Amino acid sequence: MVRVKEGSRPPWVGLGAAVWVEIAAGCAYTFPLYSHALKSALKLNQQQLTLLGVANDVGENFGLLPGVLCNRLAPWISLLIGAACSLVGFGAVWLAVSQVVPSMPYWLVWFALCVATNSSAWLGTAALVTNMRNFPFSRGTVAGILKGDIGLSAAVFTELYTGVLNHSSTKLLLFMTLGIPAICLLVMYFVRPCTPSLEDDSSEKGHFIFVQIMSVLLGLFLLTSTVLDDVLGLKRSITYLLSGFMILLILAPFAIPIKMTLYPVNKKRSDEDLPSQEESLLVPTESEANPTDPEIDDTSEDVDILLAEGEGAVQINKKKRKPRRGEDFNFRQALVKADFWLLFMVYFLGVGSGVTVLNNLAQIGIAAGVDDTTILLSVFSFCNFVGRLGGGGVSEYFVRTKMLPRPVLMTATQIIMVITYLLFASGFNGTLYASMALLGVCYGTQFSVMIPTASELFGLKHFGKIFNFMSLGNPLGAFLFSSILAGYVYDAEAAKQNPGYGINSSSATCLGPNCFRITFFVLAGLCALGTILSVILTVRIKPVYQMLYAGGSFRMSQSSGH
Repeated sequence: MVRVKEGSRPPWVGLGAAVWVEIAAGCAYTFPLYSHALKSALKLNQQQLTLLGVANDVGENFGLLPGVLCNRLAPWISLLIGAACSLVGFGAVWLAVSQVVPSMPYWLVWFALCVATNSSAWLGTAALVTNMRNFPFSRGTVAGILKGDIGLSAAVFTELYTGVLNHSSTKLLLFMTLGIPAICLLVMYFVRPCTPSLEDDSSEKGHFIFVQIMSVLLGLFLLTSTVLDDVLGLKRSITYLLSGFMILLILAPFAIPIKMTLYPVNKKRSDEDLPSQEESLLVPTESEANPTDPEIDDTSEDVDILLAEGEGAVQINKKKRKPRRGEDFNFRQALVKADFWLLFMVYFLGVGSGVTVLNNLAQIGIAAGVDDTTILLSVFSFCNFVGRLGGGGVSEYFVRTKMLPRPVLMTATQIIMVITYLLFASGFNGTLYASMALLGVCYGTQFSVMIPTASELFGLKHFGKIFNFMSLGNPLGAFLFSSILAGYVYDAEAAKQNPGYGINSSSATCLGPNCFRITFFVLAGLCALGTILSVILTVRIKPVYQMLYAGGSFRMSQSSGH
């Protein structure tokens, strides 16, 4: 049984700690920073390199095991497992890139990358599921903040890479090998289930606004410092000062529990409604009390009902009522629902196309004539963060004021993604950075909209499994669109431009818009399909949102948690 920490401060301490966990969990977004070193050390062609990018995405998003275990293990155990994955996985990749172990087999590097980035799944699941349960009435806002921090993590690692680590891929890999486990050990005590915040009041909204503002300031600071370092070539002492200021900004959310300690406010809470709502979120299920029995979770309720019937305590129909949308579904019940697969497909088409650009970002920049793609990655990272943070906040505003289903935002952003991919394909001068910025915002929005939508449609009780299954859309898209499509198109065009090299050559470099033009046309078509599917999903689930947000704020389902 996982103990619940009582009090009004612990949820905010947990949120501040989760910010650090999520930034560490964004280690998968650093692949463009060391992909060129991998390509050189292992003598890979572009298709082989993009297949390593697939390994990067498979590990990051293979979260079914963390999702299953998040109801059975304390969050600190998940964080320890994630720390071990990072230590072993990134350690092996560092050995390969630094040539400490020369000629490491390709398959071993592929597997090591899977293990390394699987740390993201363990860290992200522990932080996200715990905090969404701690703040059940602010799911979109919490999802936006935490997933935004993952998006921003690429800029954090880029700041360290360009400044403190002096553009060294081997130092970056060593830093992640040791640094991510260190972060987990430092904060794992604070990421824990707490008495949930059951009040939708102005002070809580003010606290969330503060966290969002500080996140935006952090993003702007990182983008500005990266550009200044690239243009002016800042001195080492200045980069250390900038890194120190960055750490202070990341620590900013801890100001909330400090303020609550120094200036406590006594709140009058309703004793009539509190027990029932707390029980729905906090009373452990049989599976949590008996983690060794995986079948108890789905059968204990049926056993209790049968016993009660035998004793004459209740008289009910023998056929158990299936949950309705907005109530708690188990994974198998959700798996047979059309809305589940519509949400999965919309998410898969949006993030699958976006991750294709991210995995090939360095080569896209070089093909467009950009030698140093550091700023390009920082632009994408910052805008990815803006999309994640803004997507959660904007969707929260519209569901509360207009009862508008969150996937409306997925529809709008995928329309913009169609236009963006066509801009990429055109190869117009001066559009690369603008296109990358638009794509970053739209890509990030897919994450922060999918997460609360899944929790609202299918409940929080089995949210870890459902969310992590949805996340498989990312590596699936990376494999189909990045490795198979983009990698082959790039290598074929590089072979045309360099007749002396074969299609599988690791030395052939492709220049010009033709390197990815066909890929971008296909991605535009995929997002057009995603737009149509998201419209269908929005129409289908509109009654659910009218029921959940009829009073202007989230109403807990009567069956939630039971």
